[in-house]
Amino acid sequence: MTRTIVCVLVFFLGGYTSMYAPKSAPKSPSKKSAPKQKGEAPMELGNFSVSLPVKDLAASRAFYEKLGFHVRGGKQSQKWLVMQNETSTIGLFQGMVDRISLTYNPGWDRDKKTLADFTDVREIQKELKKRGFTLKNEADESSTGPAYITLTDPDGNPILIDQHVPKPAK
Repeated sequence: MTRTIVCVLVFFLGGYTSMYAPKSAPKSPSKKSAPKQKGEAPMELGNFSVSLPVKDLAASRAFYEKLGFHVRGGKQSQKWLVMQNETSTIGLFQGMVDRISLTYNPGWDRDKKTLADFTDVREIQKELKKRGFTLKNEADESSTGPAYITLTDPDGNPILIDQHVPKPAK
């Protein structure tokens, strides 16, 4: 009987004290992020576009214009165009690329304006090598001007990191 009374008192006293205990601040919802490898920070690869091999540049241009894209660069007479819509940039290349390619341009914003601060392609190259990537083409690390590097993903899709401007002054 004593044991029952003690349990009832503990139950009521526990409930009573928890009602008057200070409340902790509610936890803010946390954003879930992809797990990072130890010591690996996100890489700044530059402005993104997709490069497409096309058979007929004029037909491809007309097709993408119907989708709302407009020409932002290139020369149709040289068989290449850069087209954009509100959110996407694509390069159309007739006879210049063999496969769809992911393209990054360090140093440029979406409008091909040079950024004051960006990660130089040679620094990206060093980081990729440090992370164990094999590059198909490498930039001359002693240079400072425009340069590019290429690699492929596990499925053979080419990735071009193509910098058109000098590295930023530090």
